Amino acid sequence: MDSAPISALLKQLALSAGFDRAGVARLAPSDHPAALNRWLERGDQASMEWMARRTELRLDSRQLFPGARSALCVALQYSPPADGREASGDLWPRVARYARGRDYHNVMGKRLRKLAKRVRENFPGTQTRIYVDTGPVLERELAARAGLGAVGKNTLLLHPEAGSWFMLGELFTSLELVADPPIADLCGSCSRCLEACPTQALFAPYSLDSRKCISYWTIEHRGPLPNEAREQMGDWVFGCDLCQEACPINAAPTLEGRDPAFDLPAQRGRLDLTALLEIDADAFAESFHGSPMQRAKRQGLRRNAAVAMGNRGDARYVEPLVRALTDRDPLVRRHAAWALGKMQSRTAIGALESALERESDAEVIVELREALGLADCHAD
Repeated sequence: MDSAPISALLKQLALSAGFDRAGVARLAPSDHPAALNRWLERGDQASMEWMARRTELRLDSRQLFPGARSALCVALQYSPPADGREASGDLWPRVARYARGRDYHNVMGKRLRKLAKRVRENFPGTQTRIYVDTGPVLERELAARAGLGAVGKNTLLLHPEAGSWFMLGELFTSLELVADPPIADLCGSCSRCLEACPTQALFAPYSLDSRKCISYWTIEHRGPLPNEAREQMGDWVFGCDLCQEACPINAAPTLEGRDPAFDLPAQRGRLDLTALLEIDADAFAESFHGSPMQRAKRQGLRRNAAVAMGNRGDARYVEPLVRALTDRDPLVRRHAAWALGKMQSRTAIGALESALERESDAEVIVELREALGLADCHAD
């Protein structure tokens, strides 16, 4: 059969399944194996050990299943900036845009399963496999091969009309499809994204050190945050959009609208930093059901809220942070102590002194002493 009409049909099926763009990539070994190996050797993946697993599949997706020949790559737009629906309050402007609505894994996964079924119905005997950031796949390289964009200096995929405000997914198939032409580099001499990163996580063009990335610290890292990371996070609570916001291609995308699945639900949108810091397990489960923010877990989000409060330094946060000094979770107490230490008001200092008298957890005691500026305290 002629591959060109088959490829065109599959891309049309992808659009009918609810995706914004689709393109085809032929499966072949990665063009950048040395870059991935250097990234892993430097430890730029931080604690995300899974990135170092099954690298043979990442570097050659033909091995994902016997007979894999092509990938139908899809994109789903989640938020053009300045679209009249920007988040407000002290919490949601500091949650990455992709994470305010429904979990993209679920949204795109459901649509890809529907798409895979349609492909198998049209071409009986065809093998398929889908991925949405869930397997050993170099998604951006595949999507670039499929003409969905060019990798930018901030390591995200850039499209000349959509910028980088979209998620990626793939349907791998045993069909022989015609690849789409790639898009040429869009960055040129621009380096605004590198300059906008407050932590220098983008230490060179097209290079990201996860160990310095705000998104890594607020989403993937478990347990206490190092003091340097707390300072650098600013008031971000989940993820970071700074390198995207700085990109001139993202300044005024010509594509209209976004998928409503990524709109912030009203119930969740009523939360602010104080409510997030004090949210109980039942309210968390109800408010964040189906949200990608569950990735950081309740403990991580409450930790991040305390840090954001401390970095904002607003006096209205003193009372909720003082209450957090009696929280059952020592991780929350640790970061609340740090935040109050940043404020140094009379109320904050008094609360820290009282907490130090009753605290029994050794690590929280260290935090309390540091927050009070006691000279005999040493960082762990």
